[in-house]
Amino acid sequence: MVAIFANQAYLASGWAQNVRLELTDGSITSITPNSPKVAGDSSVDILLPSLANLHSHAFQRAMAGMTEHAAKGRDSFWTWRQLMYRFLGKLSPDHVEAIASLVYMEMLEAGYASVGEFHYVHHQPDGSPYDNLAQMSLSVMAAAEQSGIGLTHLPVLYSYGGAGKQDLAGGQMRFGNDVERFIRLVEEAKAGLASLDQDARIGIAPHSLRASCPEDLRQVLANHASGPVHIHISEQPKEVEDVKAWLGHRPIEWLLANIDVDERWCLIHATHMTDQETIDLARSGAVAGLCPITEANLGDGPFNGPLYWLEKGAFGVGSDSNVRISLTEELRTLEYSQRLRDFSRNVLIDGEGSVGEDLYRKAAIGGAQALGRKAGIIDVGMLADLVAIDSQDMALCALTPDQLLDGLTFAAGDNVIRDVWSAGRHMVRCGQHIAREAIMSNYRKAVTDLLA
Repeated sequence: MVAIFANQAYLASGWAQNVRLELTDGSITSITPNSPKVAGDSSVDILLPSLANLHSHAFQRAMAGMTEHAAKGRDSFWTWRQLMYRFLGKLSPDHVEAIASLVYMEMLEAGYASVGEFHYVHHQPDGSPYDNLAQMSLSVMAAAEQSGIGLTHLPVLYSYGGAGKQDLAGGQMRFGNDVERFIRLVEEAKAGLASLDQDARIGIAPHSLRASCPEDLRQVLANHASGPVHIHISEQPKEVEDVKAWLGHRPIEWLLANIDVDERWCLIHATHMTDQETIDLARSGAVAGLCPITEANLGDGPFNGPLYWLEKGAFGVGSDSNVRISLTEELRTLEYSQRLRDFSRNVLIDGEGSVGEDLYRKAAIGGAQALGRKAGIIDVGMLADLVAIDSQDMALCALTPDQLLDGLTFAAGDNVIRDVWSAGRHMVRCGQHIAREAIMSNYRKAVTDLLA
């Protein structure tokens, strides 16, 4: 049994003072407000439920800063993707493990306790499979084990090079599987998951409608009756146009009309939606997986937030390309994108109240739902996914308890994160990951090898 004492804690019921939590086997077994501290307790200032990072392509972290040089013509997601394909042509399983370990360490230090790894680099550079189909997945799992992050692994079905069953080409060869081989890959990945703690999960991720097709999508869903399902959807106008030309409907419109989309689904980006699509997605119970930093970096466009909030749609945030890993920046970039578009302030809230608290609370709940993880609130029986912050930091010290989540979301830097537990694993202490030096050393070696 492990115990944590917090001067203040944001419980499922709201703020409480002098809170003592007991943890057993990674879960919260008791919560006692107005309690004295006991010798041996881990002592923190402000305790919050930690967020899940619901969408990550870990390997892209090593590309950060490499794609910000303007090329001739107009840069877009599609020109960025070509550079990404060139980069991943050199990645080995060892490289992926070292990069993912660093990424997951940085996520924990930023306050995330868990991650959904949307994993599509399955094969060797020429497209031939490894002896173990799930070799690259095993590298991701090894990184999760070293970092201690809670992993929901999402092997990706990527069968076609574009809408209308175009052939795979170039860098896409590392991603490709038909349905039969993909099902075998998922089974081998499930076997590898046994090496991780019990909170680890596995789902599936049909990459997108353009990289799959209706019959394949239905087949893999029939083979995966439970657990998370994530899909890229409506990220770019060209994607919407291509899918509509092929299937006769916009991507979200087609998906909601033809597939049983429910609470286990997470639709990543969902940027370019009509109002009716926005309403229908919110009412489906699925989670909108928003990646505001990456969406801004790639010029995707802003999410249709006000209507989605009005319909009480579920959402969570992810770091996607990992060009910048900051939980608080994801939330503030999401809100600021709405303000810039609408010439307004305090947009993403249903009614009146604290925008920071509303964003944080809903992202915590929605992210946990998307990862199939019993977390997102501090309550008995929930996983101990917890983050402690320092209210005496200069960005927060003038604020009342009711203003702390506004300060965290809109004013604070990542340095206010002091401790993080993932399913009870105390991985960040005094602001630093407990395996920081070893993880950074391995990353430097991997990058040196890649650059050579």
